[in-house]
Amino acid sequence: MRYWLMKSEPDDCSIDDLAAMPNQTVAWYGVRNYQARNFMRDQMQLGDLAFFYHSSCAEPGIAGIVEVARRAYPDATQFDAGSRFFDPKSMPEDPRWLNVDVRFVRKTPLIALAELRRHAALEHMRVLQKASRLSITPVDPAEWRYITEQLIGGA
Repeated sequence: MRYWLMKSEPDDCSIDDLAAMPNQTVAWYGVRNYQARNFMRDQMQLGDLAFFYHSSCAEPGIAGIVEVARRAYPDATQFDAGSRFFDPKSMPEDPRWLNVDVRFVRKTPLIALAELRRHAALEHMRVLQKASRLSITPVDPAEWRYITEQLIGGA
């Protein structure tokens, strides 16, 4: 089992939006960074857990927990000329971009970025590093346990 932090802009898809979706499952589309894509392609497995992180909003932070419900497959938005995620260099026979499906596990109290920064046990967490802009990052098992046990109250 691996652990992840996956960022979503709540105006695009929030934890509440996911909870209201059919089957409480959504494709994690629009990732346009090769390192984040490679995490999905090479390391994410069915059942892996992730913090659902609201980003690019008034109060960014962890808003819930999701699980990987489908392994990496081609992101359809790369082929849609009307999508903001369209990539004219990507071809259906050799897609550049992938997504995974995630399923809602639970909503949590918002653990704001500022709150995460206050805990020495999390000082090496990737989302807290300067210039960390990746939409998907691994979370160390010790960091996962600390957040779920100390800040959320169990998983």
